[in-house]
Amino acid sequence: MNERQTQAGLRIKSAYMRDRHLWRLIIIMLLWFIFMAVTRFSKFYTVVNFQTMFAQFPEFGLMSLGVMVCMITGGIDLSTVGIANVTAISTALLMQHIGGDSRHISVFWVVVVFLLAIVVGMIAGGLNGMLVAKLHIPPILATLGMGELFTGIGIVLTNGSAISDFPTTYAFAVNNRVLGIPVQFLIFAAAAVILSFMLIKTTYGKKLILLGTSQNVAKYSGLKVDMILIKTYLISGVCSALGGMIMLANYNSARADYGSNYTLQCILIVVLGGVSPNGGKGKISGVLLAIFLVRALETGLNRFPQISSYYVSLIWGAVLLLVMVLNYFTENDISLFKKKPNNFHAD
Repeated sequence: MNERQTQAGLRIKSAYMRDRHLWRLIIIMLLWFIFMAVTRFSKFYTVVNFQTMFAQFPEFGLMSLGVMVCMITGGIDLSTVGIANVTAISTALLMQHIGGDSRHISVFWVVVVFLLAIVVGMIAGGLNGMLVAKLHIPPILATLGMGELFTGIGIVLTNGSAISDFPTTYAFAVNNRVLGIPVQFLIFAAAAVILSFMLIKTTYGKKLILLGTSQNVAKYSGLKVDMILIKTYLISGVCSALGGMIMLANYNSARADYGSNYTLQCILIVVLGGVSPNGGKGKISGVLLAIFLVRALETGLNRFPQISSYYVSLIWGAVLLLVMVLNYFTENDISLFKKKPNNFHAD
């Protein structure tokens, strides 16, 4: 009996060590849901609350997927919100022009607008990739600068105000349901499945991991590092653009400063999901679970009136630092309570 228990314990430990980030997320999520059940059961466990929780799931999810692929290379994309907003603004202005005074456009034009949004995302992401790959500008500086540039373009296009008088057909189409499933979630699910296939089943995923592990090794292995980087930031741009299109439907308006705190949350989601900021490590399953956890955390915090909305950014920043410190200790097998061996020997 003891031998069986020992073997079972070893199997559990082995499963935990193989994907400790995923198990940590599951444990944190269970603890959070238990905490909310004890403290705010009637306010948290409601249909309306869970609908609110999932309302922003696709837009956060899409932007986080873009940040994830860039971080696996050892880089980062801080321009996601800027790309999302400039995409939403440009497509809203286009729909205004197409719809005219009628405030209605056909489903055909909704599809065309989405395709144009993807093109905008590809152009924006491609520019990021060119700066990083060809000009060798550090990703954090290149994408930060481009993010500010896209925000500035959005302000110029809107004169600093919100655009809300575009055809209502768009919001109706994106907020609709297919077989009971929200269209927004279907868009996010399709993007997640495609990206998961690319990372797991194609050589692109293996090249991405190798590039993130060591760029020099990737070069000496014959990989076209520049093309991989450009492709990666292009994918991130498309994810950001799709997130912007969903934001446009959710807010029913477009503005250059929407989602100003989304960048921090996306980085938190990606790091919490087990993607290493140093590159070379990350799974889409962990990021998907982290998206759900962060949405649950924010929705739960909103159930406490004592916690002001002004403290939200402070909380996310503290959580991000805590997660990174915890990752450092777990990845390096360091314990604060482990005694160092005494190498002193008296003669």
